[in-house]
Amino acid sequence: QVQLVESGGGLVQAGGSLTLSCAASGSIFRLSAMGWYRQAPGKQRELVATVARGGSRNYADLVRGRFTISRDNAKNTVYLQMNNLEPEDTAIYYCNLRLHMDYWGKGTLVTVSS
Repeated sequence: QVQLVESGGGLVQAGGSLTLSCAASGSIFRLSAMGWYRQAPGKQRELVATVARGGSRNYADLVRGRFTISRDNAKNTVYLQMNNLEPEDTAIYYCNLRLHMDYWGKGTLVTVSS
């Protein structure tokens, strides 16, 4: 069974930066596409960024230019560097692993104050 554990969330002022980490157990990480999603109160979960096993990256329009997704296959870890944070970025951020099926972490809370 694959397990994903997010960390790095917290409280930050608008304009600040934060880096999230997701550590994956199991042996399939290097074969998998990885992604970050987020869900704000009262809203549906939405895509933030993805990185394929070959390294290609995609970003939601709202975060492109501000967020950077990366992966370290040797450490079975995916990162999300978030710069110039806005109050609208406040959400629980979830790590996703996709290989034949989806695996999800339990999330880490990011709160951006005005």
